[in-house]
Amino acid sequence: MKIDILHQPDSAIAKIDMAPMEEILAESGAMVAMSGHMEADTTLRKGKGGGILGGLKRMLAGESLFISTFRSGREAAEIYLAPKLMGDILPYTLDGKELVIQSTGYLACTSGVDIELGFQGFKSIFSGESIFWLTASGQGLVLLSAFGSIYEIEVDGEYVVDTGNIVAFEKTLNFSITKANSSWMGAFLGGEGFVCRFQGKGRLFCQTHNPGAFGRLIGSQLPPK
Repeated sequence: MKIDILHQPDSAIAKIDMAPMEEILAESGAMVAMSGHMEADTTLRKGKGGGILGGLKRMLAGESLFISTFRSGREAAEIYLAPKLMGDILPYTLDGKELVIQSTGYLACTSGVDIELGFQGFKSIFSGESIFWLTASGQGLVLLSAFGSIYEIEVDGEYVVDTGNIVAFEKTLNFSITKANSSWMGAFLGGEGFVCRFQGKGRLFCQTHNPGAFGRLIGSQLPPK
């Protein structure tokens, strides 16, 4: 399998060239175009993180109830995948470490990767973000998607990120959600709200734009129904 990320960073699309008998799993609705003989199934994913319960759990996390599986069949094939929002795509190779992904940051993965729903605690409720994040484990490739450009930070110690700008982070990092300012009043009046404070050593992936803040801005400009 060969993956090329085109039109980065603001309108990224993944062109995936698949050898015979290969498959890739993607968020429902991510397919843009594909070879005519590609086999496609949209089902509740079976196996770890699958079935009806797994599908309902993904729905609670803001993910689609369904997962699309694309198989090349007996011939080589190609497929184009893109996120719902305009932004970047980053391939991440799982090599034994677990990766925690914001629910909107998952685009696709190879068949050797397991995607499980992880409960991040009620502290996430107060941050305004999802209380359920996805955990990727196993062996293979994960395609992360972002709103805007995506960039990597090597954390060694402590690092602070706005909760709405997190795409994913390696599970070797611990985190806590807290206010950005020293006082609650200052945090809200300053517009920063809540931040995620990471500690430890590992890689962190962030997006340049906050989809929640963008949605609130656009929503306030729409005419009432």
